[in-house]
Amino acid sequence: MRHSPVRRAVLGTLLATAALPWAHAQKAPAFVEVWKDEGCGCCADWVRHLEQEGFQLKVHDGGHHPMREKLGLPRQYASCHVGLVGGYLVEGHVPAADIRRLLRDKPKALGLAVPGMPVGSPGMDGPAYGNRRDPFDVLLVARDGSATVFQRHPAKG
Repeated sequence: MRHSPVRRAVLGTLLATAALPWAHAQKAPAFVEVWKDEGCGCCADWVRHLEQEGFQLKVHDGGHHPMREKLGLPRQYASCHVGLVGGYLVEGHVPAADIRRLLRDKPKALGLAVPGMPVGSPGMDGPAYGNRRDPFDVLLVARDGSATVFQRHPAKG
C-alpha cells in the first residue's frame, strides 16, 4: 500500500509526537542526594563528576556517618560520602555509568559501594594522582549485607 507524501509526513509526525514523552523520560536527569565530609576535596570532585554527567544533586556537608548507619550499610563498604538515588544507596566513588546501569537494571539491592578511596575512581582521579587508575570494583550490596561485584574497573596508566 502506497501512501501520499502528505500522509507519510502526517504519520511520521504522529509517531514522533507519540514517542516524545518516552524519550523525555529516558533523558530526565536522575536526582542524587549526597552527604559528605564538609572539607573533603575528593567528595566535591565526585559531586562535580556526577554533575558533569548530567545528574542533579542536593549536597549536605556532614551527616554521612549517621546516614550510612540509617541506610543499613555495613562498615566494611564505607568510603567518604554516601548518596541516595532512585531508592538506592551509593557509597563512595561510584562512576556515573555504573549508577545509570543500576537505575536501568533495577536489581533488588541496597545499592552500590566502592569501599575505601581507590586512586583513579571518580573524584580520586586526574593530574593530582598522576592520571593513574588502580583497579577497583563497584560492589552491589544486598539488603542482607552481602555483596557481589557489579562492575570491575581495570588499572590504567
